Order: sequence, then C-alpha cells, then structure tokens
Amino acid sequence: MHYFPPASTLVDRFRGFYPVVVDVETGGFDSQRDALLEIAAVTLEMRADGRLVRANTFSTHVVPFPGSNIDPRSLEITGIDPTHPLRMALDEREALDFIFDPIRRAQKSADCQRAILVGHNAAFDLNFINAAIRRTGHKRSPFHPFSTFDTVSLSGLAFGQTVLAKSTMAAGLGWDTKSAHSAVYDAEVTADLFCSIVNRWRDLHVPAMERLPRDQIDPVAAA
Repeated sequence: MHYFPPASTLVDRFRGFYPVVVDVETGGFDSQRDALLEIAAVTLEMRADGRLVRANTFSTHVVPFPGSNIDPRSLEITGIDPTHPLRMALDEREALDFIFDPIRRAQKSADCQRAILVGHNAAFDLNFINAAIRRTGHKRSPFHPFSTFDTVSLSGLAFGQTVLAKSTMAAGLGWDTKSAHSAVYDAEVTADLFCSIVNRWRDLHVPAMERLPRDQIDPVAAA
C-alpha cells in the first residue's frame, strides 16, 4: 500500500474543484416558493505550507422574487427587514452575478476547473442558489450542480457535533450568538470550520507519512 504526500495546491487537494463556502438567508425552507434574501460567499486559499485559510468574503442582500413567500418566523430568526430603505438589495440575477464573478476569477487563479459549494447543511444553500439560477435563466454558474462539501458530516466525523455553534466551539473557534444568522457571519464561521477540519486532517496525515519508508510514500522511488 502506498501513501501519497498531501497536496500543496488547491487544484490538487480537491481534485480540480475550488471550494467556496456559501450561506444564504431565506424566507423559509422551500427553495421554489420562499424568497432568497441574502447570499454570502467566502473564497479560500492554500498557503505555501499547505494549510487552508479564509481569503475573501462577498455578500449581498437580494430582492425577493415576485410572488415569493416570506415566513415571518424566518425574519424573526435572521433579523432581516426586506422593506428597509437602506438594505441596498440586488435583483436575483444581479445578485448571482455579484457573487459568481469573483468566484470564477478566484477559481481560474487557482487553476481549478469548477467551484464546489461548501456549507453547513450544504444542500439547503445549493438548492436556493440553483432555484435562483433557474428563475433567472443564468447560464454561467461556477458551482457543480449537485456535489457539495457539507460541514455537518465533516464536523460529525471530526468532533462528534453537527450543530454549527457546537461544532465551531468544539474546534476552538468560538461562537457569537448575536452575530449568528447573518449570511456573512455564518459563511465566515463555516469557512473557518472547514479549514480547521482540513488542516487537522493534514496535521494527522503528515507525521504518519514521515514514519513510512520512502518507497511506500513515493511509488516512483520503488520502481
């Protein structure tokens, strides 16, 4: 059995996928009927030492699409006022372009073929993004249409926790209850959580490899 050195670039680490952490705030749980109200996306980068870190955050408020449903209970949780005059919200198509354009630039810079959405309960976020894509007829989504990296599963494996607040505290990252349920805060915390898990795996993997004979680490050396 051979062991390969941990990747030192994003394109190698995730098989050509560029991970982008996304959080959406919405008017409910139904991606087809409920309004998309806020999107935040966090790009990542890999340092020279192979550790994954947060890079840039992009976010926007979104104008509810015509006929969409907004559950008052959702607004109580998020604190969003869709009618606030200073909200500076963008229509769905403009909001998608605002988020997608810097993602595509970062993806290209990392030599990756496609972005992959990272989220806490990632299917929820991707479903709302995909629903907005269909409504607007958007043709240039950077994201894989169904594959994701879900920090719920990763946190369950790494820490035995699945709730975002408990997972971040288990990772030693802390949690600010007052800031929670903002798309930016949740996306950035989820990004830090994802990076923490990926880096912990590397920290476990590298020392184990250093104890192996070279011909097991590098198949070419055994040829």
